[in-house]
Amino acid sequence: MKLNPKRLERLNDILDEMTAKAFVSGCSCMVLQHGKEICYYERGCRDLEQQLPLTRDTIFRLYSLTKPMTAVAAMLLIEDGKLDLLTKVADYFPSFENQYWIKDGQQIPVQTPMQVHHLLNMTSGLIYPDASGTLTDQMTTALVDEVIAKLHTEDALTTEQFVSRLGEIPLLFEPGTRWNYGLSADVLAALIEKVSGMSFRTFMQKRLFEPLGMANTDFYVPQEKQHLLASVYDWDENWQCLVKKEPDYLGISTRMERPPLYESGGAGLVSTIDDVARFANMLTAHGKTADGTALMSEKTWQYLTGGCLNPAQKTGIVWENLPGYTYGNLMRVLEKPQEAITLGAAGEYGWDGWLGAYMTNDPENELTFLMMNQRMYTGTTLYTRKMRNIVYSSLE
Repeated sequence: MKLNPKRLERLNDILDEMTAKAFVSGCSCMVLQHGKEICYYERGCRDLEQQLPLTRDTIFRLYSLTKPMTAVAAMLLIEDGKLDLLTKVADYFPSFENQYWIKDGQQIPVQTPMQVHHLLNMTSGLIYPDASGTLTDQMTTALVDEVIAKLHTEDALTTEQFVSRLGEIPLLFEPGTRWNYGLSADVLAALIEKVSGMSFRTFMQKRLFEPLGMANTDFYVPQEKQHLLASVYDWDENWQCLVKKEPDYLGISTRMERPPLYESGGAGLVSTIDDVARFANMLTAHGKTADGTALMSEKTWQYLTGGCLNPAQKTGIVWENLPGYTYGNLMRVLEKPQEAITLGAAGEYGWDGWLGAYMTNDPENELTFLMMNQRMYTGTTLYTRKMRNIVYSSLE
């Protein structure tokens, strides 16, 4: 099926509504098919106070849209024969030896040590700070708060230090038994550093960003590009207007002014919509770059883009936006389109970020949909769903 560009023009109505209602300061979206751009639209400002327009070269904080890129990096090392899906985290970080989880106040030693496939599938037992009140949450929250507190000091934690400390925290559950969103991708980044013998940033640049021409994707924004970095906003306490924020959320510097010591595989990257399109197009082309060079093999691509949770693990996916989806390799995968709450296609995969960066790739129709904004808590919203419905109803 082919996209009807005329019908896609309705995306402009959604962008107009988002900015007119001050849901976001600015927003852009892009639709591609067969690796070719079908449409690109933008509205609003990257900075309201300075009235700087949101433009095609605007740089966005990806937050969790970093995760699919981290998954690709891990797959490249698996192809190299340097990383194995059964590799134990404790082989590289001794603090992950003798882990346990807590049930009814009792420490339960893990029967299965945390391994690479647990990290890729979010079945590791690791969590994000989630206000659950558990000891796991309390200790994870304290560690992330420490990262934030030290972020702009000489005592800032490194990726390795953070992960080593994380290994001392009890897990939420036995690895492999459940799915739970958490810091798995950050541990994976640290493993990539250990196995490759280079920093996570250097590995990503050499093996992913440079081959794909992603010149504006990094863990920080150099001074000469700082004016392109979109400001972060959220509504005020009365939910009436947008207010500029600098949350340093999850230990990621809002200002992005210098290379961080903590290179987060789960949330640390910035990028432009065109760079994310280059990444998405590589996936659409089953692992090939724009010139046809294979970045990864067909078999690796098949594994990467296929969800692999068992029924027991899938019970952990309770987000209202994800009925019909399974999960694998740090991405959602649409398994049952008839159960989803938007139009879609079986096998469609992707992810989104805390500030509104969103990617979906549909192998059946060779279709990519991207959306970018920078407002807190806007990973997948009403407007994301409206846009998805417009895109999929434009297939003829």
